[in-house]
Amino acid sequence: MKIMLLAAGGDIGGGKTHILSLARELSTSNNVKLVSFRKGVLADEGREMGLDVIVMENGLNMMLDMKMVLETVDAFKPDIIHCHGAKANMFGVLIKKLRALPVMTTVHSDPKLDYMGLPWKQITYGFINSIALRNMDFYITVSDKMEQDLVHRGFDPQRIFTIYNGLDFSKAKNDSKPFKKEGEDIIVGIAGRLTPIKDMGTVIRSFALAYKKNNRLKLLIAGTGEEEKQLKALTKELKVDHRVDFVGWISDIQGFFSKVDINVLASLSEGFPYSLLEGAHEHCPAVASRVGGIPALIDHGENGFLFEAGDIKALSGYIYRLSIDEELRHNLAESLFQRAKTDFSLDSMREKQEQAYRVIMKRRKLTGRQGAVICGAYGRGNAGDEAILKAILTQLREIDEDMPFWVMSRNKKETRAVNKVKSLYIFNLFSFINSLRKAKVFVNGGGSLIQDITSSRSLYFYLFTLKAAKWCGCQIIMYGCGIGPINLPRNRRIAAKILNETADIITLRDSVSFDVLREMKVDKPEILLAADPTVNLDCATPMKVNAAFLSEGVSPKVPKIGFCLRNWPGFNHPEYVAAAADYAYKTYGVVPVFLPIEIPKDVSAADKVTVYMDAPYYACSEKHTVEELIGMLGSMEAVVGMRLHSLVFATAGGSPIIGISYDIKVDSFVRDIGSKACIPLAQLSEEKLCREIDLIMDHGRSYAQKAAAELKQAERVNRAAARKLLTEGAWLQ
Repeated sequence: MKIMLLAAGGDIGGGKTHILSLARELSTSNNVKLVSFRKGVLADEGREMGLDVIVMENGLNMMLDMKMVLETVDAFKPDIIHCHGAKANMFGVLIKKLRALPVMTTVHSDPKLDYMGLPWKQITYGFINSIALRNMDFYITVSDKMEQDLVHRGFDPQRIFTIYNGLDFSKAKNDSKPFKKEGEDIIVGIAGRLTPIKDMGTVIRSFALAYKKNNRLKLLIAGTGEEEKQLKALTKELKVDHRVDFVGWISDIQGFFSKVDINVLASLSEGFPYSLLEGAHEHCPAVASRVGGIPALIDHGENGFLFEAGDIKALSGYIYRLSIDEELRHNLAESLFQRAKTDFSLDSMREKQEQAYRVIMKRRKLTGRQGAVICGAYGRGNAGDEAILKAILTQLREIDEDMPFWVMSRNKKETRAVNKVKSLYIFNLFSFINSLRKAKVFVNGGGSLIQDITSSRSLYFYLFTLKAAKWCGCQIIMYGCGIGPINLPRNRRIAAKILNETADIITLRDSVSFDVLREMKVDKPEILLAADPTVNLDCATPMKVNAAFLSEGVSPKVPKIGFCLRNWPGFNHPEYVAAAADYAYKTYGVVPVFLPIEIPKDVSAADKVTVYMDAPYYACSEKHTVEELIGMLGSMEAVVGMRLHSLVFATAGGSPIIGISYDIKVDSFVRDIGSKACIPLAQLSEEKLCREIDLIMDHGRSYAQKAAAELKQAERVNRAAARKLLTEGAWLQ
């Protein structure tokens, strides 16, 4: 590939390191030209590396800059333009307009905070950059947090690639720092610009507090900036100026960190700072503010410490703790070194960057219909429905990782941010039709959408979406669906007619739905029995599951029985559930945990039960990720559930279940996994619940684990059906 990198040219520190490292790595297998709009360190070091560097410094003569850069573009004929910095972004957008080339930018930090404390630059450079960013084709962010910030501000998530910074660890020494001699200084170090965003004042104040308790401490500050004078005055005010050295801008960053014993960073905002990788390269333990992409590198307590930005007391405490515990410094440093070397290498960064370029070039060549419109009950806060969407997106991305999506949602902002898709308000007819005209496939996205138990109006709406998709020329798959109940004869006739006329393939999550379609004489589409799409979602790691329990005040170590309830007109005897929960605790020593699937609705359902209880219990109220819910429910000795997806998640996690059925879909799921542990809501009693608890506790988890394996295998029919429509390949091969 022919890649042109445009850089503002005044970059120092992490920004300079990133641009030069990227250019050097890309040039090993691509034709790379680096254009700098200013003379200085970036251009000089680039030439020393052997890079093809062009400098265009014409003061305020922007027209001459533009003329020169267009001449360079015409001579080089790049496949892609990649910008870094406000000035480069501005010229990149102009090139895009004048030469019709794909243009992207790397967002190194929060654009709203780039000129913090510099009002004139905020008004000029900041304003120009904000316009240029909105007109870019694609974006690289250096952390997931930065990506989320852009998405929340309305940037298209399907045009954003997240690539963490990398550092060359090929020549790093594997030996840790030698232990300090008695009385030798303990060096705290920080490398960064002396600007408000880096919050050096917090570093100095924290150091001063720690120094009062350990006078072996010394602080080295590497960097220059507009706050240097004020910061030096602060060290005198705090009477630590004799223990703080401002060493200025340095070129030998490895040499700097080789002297440092504790690497600190107190930034108010970051993308993904190189200074932490550079410190890790030299076996320095790190203490950093919990901002931007920093938590992707530092696991608190495992390979470093994190604190909330501006928390002087916390930072001071960690500095002091590390200063007096040499073994802790050593252990954290070695853990951080291994993590950085493994996950944040230059090779990894280059490969991901090249893949992003290939995707961008591929997209420019695509013509005709692409991607899928997904319709379902999304954006309402129900974890089960959100899990269905996550599963469908995951499975379709396995078929084509660059597939575009339009998702219909009640909360389009949240859906867009969480799932990295385009989203539209579910009742916005204009946006819906417009998206159908672009898409290849329409996905009726799981759940029980085709039913009239909630209302006929809901049924007609979802049937209309099928008709509209057919009118607009989409292929149609109903993906892991539940069908019914459809009680009114007229509704059954209309539903059968539309399903026969529109759907190409219907995959079903339960056998009852299969029977309903057969009774309705729906026979034109290909109908396949599969399983709920969510059963193959990944479970959170044990560490994250434990953290989720702890966030609710639940001890991860105690044996638990889960209760996932919902408010429903027939749920008239919560005291029966309370008695069964007490029984489980007294008989088997399992602590009842009430875990909501839809917040806040399910929280009040649990409250109705717990007022009758004598045994200790936990009532959860926080919103957890799908992966955490699967892990939490799967770790329990048993789960009693009204919500279908509480039973699905528990089974997927390998936990035995007891269903309380308010809907035929609950009966069908329990029956399909080969269990009889299902009590109709109308027949609920203390005796029946306690008897089912006895049976489950007697049989243990082995049967549930077998059912989980069978469900996961059956679910693969869903993605095979989607692959058939999207690729027109051989069916089930």
